[in-house]
Amino acid sequence: QVQLVESGGGLVQAGGSLRLSCAASGRTFNTYDIGWFRQAPGKEREFVATISSSGLIYNANSVRGRFTISRDNAKNTVYLQMNRLKPEDTAVYYCGAKLGSSTWDLWGQGTQVTVSS
Repeated sequence: QVQLVESGGGLVQAGGSLRLSCAASGRTFNTYDIGWFRQAPGKEREFVATISSSGLIYNANSVRGRFTISRDNAKNTVYLQMNRLKPEDTAVYYCGAKLGSSTWDLWGQGTQVTVSS
């Protein structure tokens, strides 16, 4: 089982960029699908982007063309490069992990992203 730690959040002006990192412990990191999700105040957690153990990528429509997910298995890390940020991107961003067709049941503590207008 892996443990996840997010970092890289902060305050940025609209139009700016941030790169989030999700560092994982455990020797089986490369067997996990990793996803980024976010939760804004008063809203449910929503899907942002995922990258499978084989490198398949899925992005939410709201971030397509602005956010890029990638993984470096040698560093046990998944990144979320966020460009052209908008105030509506403001949320706590979480990374999650799952094996194959199982549910998303491993989570980090989250990192706050705030985009000012």
